[in-house]
Amino acid sequence: MFGTESSLSMFLNTLTPKFYVALTGTSSLISGLILIFEWWYFRKYGTSFIEQVSVSHLRPLLGGVDSSAPTNPTTSNGEADSSRQSVSECKVWRNPLNLFRGAEYNRYTWVTGREPLTYYDMNLSAQDHQTFFTCDSDHLRPADAIMQKAWRERNPQARISAAHEALELEDCATAFILLAEEESTTIMEAERLFKQALKAGESCYRRSHQLQHHSTQYEAQHRRDTNVLVYIKRRLAMCSRKLGRTREAAKMMRDLMKEFPLLSMFNIHENLLESLLELQNYADVQAVLAKYDDISLPKSATICYTAALLKARAVSDKFSPEAASRRGLSTAEMNAVEAIHRAVEFNPHVPKYLLEMKSLILPPEHILKRGDSEAIAYAFFHLQHWKRVEGALNLLHCTWEGSMYSSFRMIPYPLEKGHLFYPYPICTETADRELLPIFHEVSVYPKKELPFFILFTAGLCSFTAMLALLTHQFPELMGVFAKAFLSTLFAPLNFIMEKVESFLPSSLWHQLTRI
Repeated sequence: MFGTESSLSMFLNTLTPKFYVALTGTSSLISGLILIFEWWYFRKYGTSFIEQVSVSHLRPLLGGVDSSAPTNPTTSNGEADSSRQSVSECKVWRNPLNLFRGAEYNRYTWVTGREPLTYYDMNLSAQDHQTFFTCDSDHLRPADAIMQKAWRERNPQARISAAHEALELEDCATAFILLAEEESTTIMEAERLFKQALKAGESCYRRSHQLQHHSTQYEAQHRRDTNVLVYIKRRLAMCSRKLGRTREAAKMMRDLMKEFPLLSMFNIHENLLESLLELQNYADVQAVLAKYDDISLPKSATICYTAALLKARAVSDKFSPEAASRRGLSTAEMNAVEAIHRAVEFNPHVPKYLLEMKSLILPPEHILKRGDSEAIAYAFFHLQHWKRVEGALNLLHCTWEGSMYSSFRMIPYPLEKGHLFYPYPICTETADRELLPIFHEVSVYPKKELPFFILFTAGLCSFTAMLALLTHQFPELMGVFAKAFLSTLFAPLNFIMEKVESFLPSSLWHQLTRI
């Protein structure tokens, strides 16, 4: 035993300061590389790589149970309903206020050199166009047959060439639509093409309307022609809105909603709300909300935040946080605060953009309700309306994260239990990363804390780097500290070995050491 101690002491005495520098430096380098990889993996996937590997692979080997696996086959109805709601909440929707690809998105690319739309977003648009603008009987009309292939083309120039080819055969409404959306470089040019599309679309609609009951084929054709006509009229209304003819745009949208009340999938009422807010016609805005802000209808950021804006408008010009803390909230102020709470619970990403704490980008063609993409789409068009109402943004800021009326205090565990809505879906971050361009930093809610392993590796890297620096600067002093640390570390082991030697016979201990 004493020979082992002497050899250990001799080994420690032979170690030079360069060895300690190399040891601590190598440890710092390795932990630094682990830290960089962990941070990159966390920023990209939102979880720790080491933690994920340990949960997915090591826990089953050690006999643990995966918490994500269902342990009870007889799941309660409430849990099943909640699961179904979570799936539906993560459904991607067409942005009702989407921009024109040629006149707006492409112009942004020409100026900045950045692509505002992702491949995933454009692929969803291609699927929408095939659903709305094609049917099984397209092969009967040559121009429609060409356009059916055009909507499936990935190359924009190939789509535009096919549209021109279809127009050489006849006035095709969907060909005019494609050229207005993708080839036009100005809104005025797009409006001119949409007016031509309207003339051709109305002719096809009247013809198919008379024949829709003759067969299922004519019925599908009429359904397609209806979608085309509604799309054209809606885009013409949006052209009028963008060109400053807001009253005309609002009238066109009202007429469209009266003519086709069942086509709620286009969410034309959200276009109408934005136009009425621009006109500052708040009474009509309230009337539209009374119809669409119903418990049986799907909600959106536009519905919730517009309702909050109207209630805030009644009190925001005279609202003061100091006065409210002294006297308490009045009934009108309480209604406004509760409306903002409701809006923030539905989509907690919007306030950052309305308060200009986060920069805006061009909204995508598709949005995820309650996600960052919907927040961008809402704030892009409605920020000006909040600024126009005096004190509204101040009330929003006080209610959103103020010390007294913070919205997040009412929903401390948003992923587990909601207050007015279902729990916040956990799939929004992944879907938003595919919908939004890579140069945009996706807003994440609830804000994720850094995993333990990132903090651990950061601490380990810093500690070993400091040891390497001190050992390089003060080699003799750090050598003394290292020897003292190792001696202290082995002191309990030496004490135990001494006690064992005192109890065991010397001959037996000698035989054990020989083994």
